[in-house]
Amino acid sequence: MKTLINPVLFFLLLIISCTSPKMKTAFINGKIYTVNENQPYAEAIITEGNKIAFVGSNEEVKKFIDESTKVIDLNGKLMLPGFNDSHLHFISGGNYLLGINLRPAHSKEEFVQIIKEYVKDRKDSSKNINKWITGGRWDHEQWKEKVLPTKELIDSITGDIPVFVSRIDGHIGLANSRALQLAGITKNTPDPDGGLIIRDKNTGEPTGILKDNAMELVFKIIPPPSLEENVENALRAIEEANKLGITSVQDMTQPGELEAYMKILRDGKLTCRIYSITPINKYKELVNSDITAGHDEAIIKRGALKGYADGSLGASTAWFFEHYSQDTTNFGLPMDVVTNGKLKKWAFDADKNHLQICVHAIGDRANAFMLDLYEEIKKDNPGWDRRFRIEHAQHLRESDIPRFNTIGVIASVQPYHCIDDGVWAEKRIGPERIHFTHVYKSLLDNNVKVAFGTDFPVAPLNPLLGIYAAVTRRTVDGKNPDGWIPGQKISVEDAIKCYTLNPAYASFDENTKGSIEVGKFADLVVLSDDILSIDPVKIKNVQVMMTVFNGEIIFNKNN
Repeated sequence: MKTLINPVLFFLLLIISCTSPKMKTAFINGKIYTVNENQPYAEAIITEGNKIAFVGSNEEVKKFIDESTKVIDLNGKLMLPGFNDSHLHFISGGNYLLGINLRPAHSKEEFVQIIKEYVKDRKDSSKNINKWITGGRWDHEQWKEKVLPTKELIDSITGDIPVFVSRIDGHIGLANSRALQLAGITKNTPDPDGGLIIRDKNTGEPTGILKDNAMELVFKIIPPPSLEENVENALRAIEEANKLGITSVQDMTQPGELEAYMKILRDGKLTCRIYSITPINKYKELVNSDITAGHDEAIIKRGALKGYADGSLGASTAWFFEHYSQDTTNFGLPMDVVTNGKLKKWAFDADKNHLQICVHAIGDRANAFMLDLYEEIKKDNPGWDRRFRIEHAQHLRESDIPRFNTIGVIASVQPYHCIDDGVWAEKRIGPERIHFTHVYKSLLDNNVKVAFGTDFPVAPLNPLLGIYAAVTRRTVDGKNPDGWIPGQKISVEDAIKCYTLNPAYASFDENTKGSIEVGKFADLVVLSDDILSIDPVKIKNVQVMMTVFNGEIIFNKNN
């Protein structure tokens, strides 16, 4: 199967061959958890070039070590396959790391102060004074007064600088008055399909809060980042991934971002494999380029499409069968492409052209809608190894859980959301529905392929925090020491598999990565502590000591 047009594929293979010399390295005296059920544990491995050449015992490895072999003593440390984040927004995450960070704000006063200092710093440096301020990732659920902010909070400190800062889930944004003015949003602006403009109850004026598709009214007038800006953001994200043992990511790629990855690859600085997932409304671009989903060894792969079925729980726009506990008139918000039929049309056509469909669904009705759609596509379209995905799959009806396996749908989930949302989810949907929230164990018990990611920058990029969340389910407020919905806790072994081999399957890569086996890519991580034997509550404090990508050490904490 083709995954890139021929000239680009040729170029990528040339780059790979030029950057992967046949250097031989032996890693010995380790506790190596391979995620290969036929050989779960080993003591030593040898990498040759960018592939694994041997997996076995310390005694057996001696016969393969010669004068040209570099030997690294793991001193009993745990080695795992490199982590694979199955769902993130990589360049947005890099921008978040380089820009304004509103996540630490625990009150509206702190929220305002962070913005005030950020604006002052820009003015003092005389750089980008009038440029849009975006990003932020605030969370009003952490505030004592859990009330959405308004433009009045920040207008006096931002003035003529347009501001549009997003909530952590990316489904709510706050615009200041200047941004609303530039976007032409007034009290008379109608809510777009699939979106909400929040208005003052007394005056009808926009408060500055925009939800889901209403955010596009502002996004469309924000100047797109330049190639140089995207490259800078991507390099910062890659640097962070290297430190955290991440050797592969599955990126929800936006227009202009693929070009940045390609430039970084050409420059020899891409130390992370990227499965680039395209917005589903752009699927014909892939079709016209003969790109399909499938197996290959390119560092940058394409062939998957991302769509949206609903909003988020934090924004109260996740689509449910029953109303929200806080608002009996609100059942959530199906996206306009759901209600107007475009998502169904695009998905059917894209599937016929052997493109993988990955759709965001949070609420139980959104998930049921997608399972029904996938079932219909599977029934009516010609068969192939399609590997449907539902991104997030957070809230499910009990009867829908086994359907993931029956239909063949991968659950691409983010366990940190469980311990974050668990602080406040019950007040949104009540005590009954929360028992079918983030049901990782139930999905695994039904033989569903579960792939872990972070949704970075919505959640921290660190995979060890995701593993900690999945095995302890201790909410971030410390109020659930035995776990929030403890029956859904999973084993550390399962959590590791969900961060390695299962994500590899989700991107058609299970034969080339995701486990430590001869012939697979030499993408590896070494940890400071053995997460398979320590108290699971300590996993969140474990650090990455070494990251190996394509056979080369790209991060070493001791250097």
